Amino acid sequence: MLKEWVGKGRVFSKSFDQELYHEVQQFVFREARLQDIHDYDAWEDLWTDDAIYWVPANGTDTDPERDMSLIYDNRSRISLRIRQLKTGRRHSQTPPSQLARVISNFELIKSDNNDIKVMCNAQIFETNLRGDTMWASRTEYSLRHINGELKMAYKKVVLINNNKPIFTLSFLV
Repeated sequence: MLKEWVGKGRVFSKSFDQELYHEVQQFVFREARLQDIHDYDAWEDLWTDDAIYWVPANGTDTDPERDMSLIYDNRSRISLRIRQLKTGRRHSQTPPSQLARVISNFELIKSDNNDIKVMCNAQIFETNLRGDTMWASRTEYSLRHINGELKMAYKKVVLINNNKPIFTLSFLV
């Protein structure tokens, strides 16, 4: 069971269940691998029906309902994005970018009710016909156990350079 204390407005765990930590960490690693190898169907299966996938623009604490976002998708839009990627007509992804992610600073923030909050950093190396690009992000997840499996209910990817012009972001972050 999680023992928690309040600090700076967030609930942090003092000690936690090592099995849960390992399960959640492996889920995040698997999600990264599925994105890197362009396994869109398996990646889509990781989401809950009420999911939100958000990549803000121009800062970290913007309001996606009022401010511009690079991505702000509900579950239906996630499915549409996947179908578009699978058509082969995304010219910026012909041939597909080769990707490699490194996940670090993995932290289990809170586990209550059915939601498990996770924070981590990611570096994504992308190589394609345009050249090589390094992307860096701070990522926040809300995960749930559904039928014995972890699923993503929420994913927020804050690119650290999201206040500058960004090359075409035509792959899953």
